[in-house]
Amino acid sequence: MRIAILSSEAVPFAKTGGLADVSGALPKALKEHNVDARVVLPLYDLIERGLINQPAIESVPVDWRGEILPTRVWQSDTAGAPAYLIEAPEFFARPSIYGYGDDHVRFAFFSRAALALLKHLDWAPDVVHGNDWPCGFAVVELRARRRYDSLFQNTKSLFSLHNVGYQGVFDPGDLWWLGVGEPQDRGDFMLNRVASALKAGIVAADALSTVSPRYAREIQTPEQGHGLEWLLRARADRLVGITNGVDYSVWNPESDPHIAANFSLNDLSGKRDCKLELLRRFGLPEDLDRPIIAIISRLVAQKGYDLIRQIAGAILQTGSFFIALGAGNREYENFLQQWHDSAPKQVGIYKGYAGEPLAHQIEAGADMFLMPSLYEPCGLNQMYSMRYGTVPIVRATGGLDDTVKQFDPSSGTGNGFKFHSYDSGALLEKIHEALYFYDRPQTWRQIQQNGMAVDNSWTAAAGKYVDLYKKIMTI
Repeated sequence: MRIAILSSEAVPFAKTGGLADVSGALPKALKEHNVDARVVLPLYDLIERGLINQPAIESVPVDWRGEILPTRVWQSDTAGAPAYLIEAPEFFARPSIYGYGDDHVRFAFFSRAALALLKHLDWAPDVVHGNDWPCGFAVVELRARRRYDSLFQNTKSLFSLHNVGYQGVFDPGDLWWLGVGEPQDRGDFMLNRVASALKAGIVAADALSTVSPRYAREIQTPEQGHGLEWLLRARADRLVGITNGVDYSVWNPESDPHIAANFSLNDLSGKRDCKLELLRRFGLPEDLDRPIIAIISRLVAQKGYDLIRQIAGAILQTGSFFIALGAGNREYENFLQQWHDSAPKQVGIYKGYAGEPLAHQIEAGADMFLMPSLYEPCGLNQMYSMRYGTVPIVRATGGLDDTVKQFDPSSGTGNGFKFHSYDSGALLEKIHEALYFYDRPQTWRQIQQNGMAVDNSWTAAAGKYVDLYKKIMTI
């Protein structure tokens, strides 16, 4: 089986969120199922060139706006599976991955170049697996090419929706010169008088997937469909929810090179060393008996920062430390800064992305991990947290609801705490509940070990993708 995975980001090359983790881990996990999986992504300026360890393909002809552009493509196998990185400085030699007025142009070119690469390699995948709106262009393009290009005649498409809130909208006046697909395909982009690459991908794909079973149901409702619920309901027979996995070769406290001490389910003693190191990193008092509540996320409303802001004073009254890592909206960055300034010995913050090591150190050293999201398609940090004996406190939405089981003291089962109503009082109640059990070390140890024993590996998730690919190939 041949699978081409197209993504705007992938670990270890470029990352802003969970999409990169999935795109980096899935190809490697598919190899264990004897699948020839290859990932294609842009070559951004921010990518460490030391990760590229294979010769470049010097000249891939890309048909773009009526011209043939010879495009260099770099190769790497440092991620555990073949990766191709498309070099196009005009589009990708920029300080960040997203956030530009011509993002739709940049990723339309990427999609065109990715398919041109497959053509140049004479490598016909059984399935092209596009991810999120930047690859919606590729799904439309593939559908058109099947009509006239024998290489792609039998290639099917899977379009994965990691977050329906990001739709890749742009001026429909640009459609004609972007030349995506054929003229009759361009109406598929139209959504409320704008063009949407996500909407077009949903229409054109042979099958759809998203990153948790619950999110697959939620996006068919007005609350979570972001204006596309009607279309997703219409395509519900082609929509599957597969919960993301965790790459335990990267996220494993027994072997993690980034943390102060390694530890395991049966020997948690090293976690105390990690906690001490984390307190030192953020300049907080070295009081190992006080709990650390942590959060790592983009600073956007979706992640529940409005709720945190409403109960910031109450969190401090518990005596807990609070550590936050992330970047995003200025109002939430300002809130965190003001919170830190008001309680510098209790609140530690890092605004920005310090790279993977700090995220690992927070997961290993914290006692509780907060994810009070308004919506969360899958979420990975709650699964990382469980592996590191850090107990998640989450809102029961999307993948958070699928993966976190409420602790039941009567049976001793469950691996975290979750609330349902998007309400600051409900969040605070769960924080107090978690702190109550934190003060009972034997029970707390049971909750930690329950989470560490859960198998969220990519092995099982990759098997589900293989089954889905096989089904798509028969469509």
